[in-house]
Amino acid sequence: MHKIAMLLLPAFLGAAELPVREVVLYKNGVGYFIRAGEAKTAEPVRLEFREAEMNDVLKSLTVSDRGGVVTQLRYDSNEPLDRKLSEFPFALGDKLTLAAFLDQLKGARVEIRFGPETLSGVIISGRNAPAEKDRGERDMLVLLLEGGDLRTVDLAAAQSIRFADPLVQKQLAGFLAVLNQARSKEKRAVYIDGTGSGPRQITASYMVPTPVWKSSYRLLFGEKEKPVLEGWAIVDNTSGDDWSNIRLALVSGRPVSFISHLYDPKYIERQSAELAETASVAPTVHEGAMDRKTVLAAAPMNAPATAGARTVLKRLQGAMSGQATQMVMVNAPPSVDSAEVGDLFEYRFATPVTIKRGESAMLPFLQDAISARRLLIYTGEGLNPLNAAELTNSTGKTLDGGPITVFDGRSYAGEALMETSKAGDKRLISYAVDLGTRITTAFDSASDIIREIYLRRGIMTTRSSQQETRTYTIKNVDQKPKTLVIEHAVRPEYKLLNQKPAETTAHAYRFEVKLAAGASQKFPVTEERVYDTSAAIVSFTPDVLVTFIENKTLSDNGKRQLERIAAKKREIAENDNALRRAGEQSNEVVNDQGRLRQNIDSLNRVSGQQDRVQQYARDLSTSESKLAALRDRRRDLEQKKIQLERELNAQIESADF
Repeated sequence: MHKIAMLLLPAFLGAAELPVREVVLYKNGVGYFIRAGEAKTAEPVRLEFREAEMNDVLKSLTVSDRGGVVTQLRYDSNEPLDRKLSEFPFALGDKLTLAAFLDQLKGARVEIRFGPETLSGVIISGRNAPAEKDRGERDMLVLLLEGGDLRTVDLAAAQSIRFADPLVQKQLAGFLAVLNQARSKEKRAVYIDGTGSGPRQITASYMVPTPVWKSSYRLLFGEKEKPVLEGWAIVDNTSGDDWSNIRLALVSGRPVSFISHLYDPKYIERQSAELAETASVAPTVHEGAMDRKTVLAAAPMNAPATAGARTVLKRLQGAMSGQATQMVMVNAPPSVDSAEVGDLFEYRFATPVTIKRGESAMLPFLQDAISARRLLIYTGEGLNPLNAAELTNSTGKTLDGGPITVFDGRSYAGEALMETSKAGDKRLISYAVDLGTRITTAFDSASDIIREIYLRRGIMTTRSSQQETRTYTIKNVDQKPKTLVIEHAVRPEYKLLNQKPAETTAHAYRFEVKLAAGASQKFPVTEERVYDTSAAIVSFTPDVLVTFIENKTLSDNGKRQLERIAAKKREIAENDNALRRAGEQSNEVVNDQGRLRQNIDSLNRVSGQQDRVQQYARDLSTSESKLAALRDRRRDLEQKKIQLERELNAQIESADF
């Protein structure tokens, strides 16, 4: 890898560079750059980019060569740091001691100088000796000397340590170089190689991340002149290159742009598969014989595969063989000749622009008369409306969104924000509080009114409406007429009844109100909400049904059907009352019988009370006859209830209006 870099270095030093000729800035965080210049016949062309820009460069770079042929493009591969470091036989941590580092290089020969003495040996191990009473922690190293002796040395006393093997020394230097390169913020180079018979005219274009350009406007109201809109573009040059006499264009719009990771090498995981015969043969334990039915019943479904047929994932451990990488080229850059590019709009400056690196500039891109109407706008918040202007984009250009500073007769009037506006589009901007106008609101709600009644399959649906009125009371204190725009929130379930908006946005109605000088007026906005309510008619009492029958919106057919259902419900209610009374009477008779039996039992134990006992016995017999009659009546009423409910259900089922 290092040999390849050394071989390519002389050619890199003689590479030609291409200056920036044209820049197109977009609103999506990227810029389109065109570089152009002359190169000799076999001279490579060098382009420099930040590492963070390389993904976009590899995605968008295009090259044209007039007078020659582009043979290839080369750039330094950006292999991940952890993969680069994994190639070395050791690691360096933040808190790694010298002994622990040398312990990773067991078997390596070192030369350690202690004053005039140089000790040479092979590393056996390195360790950290704990602190003692008279000394602190020490780094100790165990060496195998040339004579075969083992010796422990204190590394704190060593003046220098050197690896005898040049390869180990080179690996350590390479490890440190990789770490240093990872911290580096240097630019990355792309080289364009080509051939030709003479000077070659090279043009390269690409997209890289750039700060978005910003718009800033001034709206100038004069006493008699037509309002003027002045636009300034704020451009930041953070590219690291001077833009000297370049062609600059600014595009209003947001094309789709994204980051695709093309610069970092991409590794994939592959499966490792082994043939079954490579596995060692294990001893087999043979089972005893069984009948076939038992074998089938005991056989497991979906038996697992053998160990020799299993596969495991293994991470790819290979490293890139070199740094030079080729890149596929695409055709010519996109055309930007027209001012209208699809849904985008381009501002192209007629004169060359110069912006040094690290500098920003404000460039005028608009100064046109514009259709503007002064208004007041009230959004329902606060006591005072806002001074506003209705701007109609009569410039014939797309106006990029941005802040607007408003001047009224050379005096500062306020500030506003405007969204991007296409040609002919209309926008409202508000820039100050109008203290000469006061607005209060009052809210009133009417009770629900049933408008329609439906009955189908026993479900009654009523369509009701509720009206709400918000009244705006407006007081114009100033002695001059004004035009007020009231923004009234759109509620999806409500419909306007008494006002017609001048225009409607996605979330609000806009009503225009003409205010006389020094006058007050009210502006009511009435809305209606219509909603349906459904319930099973079987749960309604006759009194509830009467309220629907008396409703004027009910048709004659519906009224007749509801009257029949209400009459049947009253008949059922009367039958229920009779059934309840019969039950109460039966309970009274049973209670009386209990008292009679108690009296008879008491009198039977007293002599001379036979006549009274006989009387109680006759009363008990009479009550038994009465109880039997009540039982018969309850049975008849229960049967009648079943019949009435059957008739009611039939009426409800057949009712339809």
